[in-house]
Amino acid sequence: MRKRVLIALAVAVTIVGVVFGGAFAFQRKLIYLPEAGPLAGAADVLPAGRDVTLTTSDGLSLGSWYFPVSGAKATVLVAPGNAGNRSYRVPMARALTARGLSVLLLDYRGYGGNPGEPSEAGLALDVRAAQDFLVREAGTPLIYFGESLGSAVVTELAVERPPSALVLRSPFVDLASVGQRHYPFLPVRWLLRDEFPTRDDVARVKAPVTVVYGAADSIVPAEQSRAVARAAGAETIEVPGADHNDPALSDGPELIGAIAGAVP
Repeated sequence: MRKRVLIALAVAVTIVGVVFGGAFAFQRKLIYLPEAGPLAGAADVLPAGRDVTLTTSDGLSLGSWYFPVSGAKATVLVAPGNAGNRSYRVPMARALTARGLSVLLLDYRGYGGNPGEPSEAGLALDVRAAQDFLVREAGTPLIYFGESLGSAVVTELAVERPPSALVLRSPFVDLASVGQRHYPFLPVRWLLRDEFPTRDDVARVKAPVTVVYGAADSIVPAEQSRAVARAAGAETIEVPGADHNDPALSDGPELIGAIAGAVP
């Protein structure tokens, strides 16, 4: 009897070890969901669009799209969420350029056919390369816009390199808080290699902050976005009935109005 109990215990421990080990080893495959393409040229997507190459400090060349507007009032650095590629953000760029704003659609390492593997540290280098490019090229005030995971990316950047304004769409408190909601059976905070502590970082941002979120967000709960807004003392814009990937949170009037309204 005792032998059977020990065998059962050993099997259980092995299963738990395999589950936890797999979650640790493959976690970035669950967090980052890039699409490679193929992608059209920027000029084929929007008039006056430019294909640009951003060079990171660790030597990667990242393809991105730049949509300059003559006489632009500001330029928006768009840091996307964890899925897709820059082609998914074209409706936003179209709406923002129509409002007189230049736009840079960044694709991270591993996205849109770019080299490299995404990670928290890697994305921080990628967004710095994008900001470096805009400082050289844009000649306008910079607005950082982050979508979901991208909110954490631009918030960390804003601490070190303050923009004229920071607009966050569906930000989360930190990555573990989102992970725990979706994987309640795992000790997510112990397992995660990437932290993305948006709430802690945003409290240190000196620029004006606006937070836009969907009231019915099933990926990043609305209460997490509100917690980020409280930490920043931010203006908040709730989009009634909107889920995480609804068009209202991609190029809807509330979102575009929030970004355009952040122009200094």
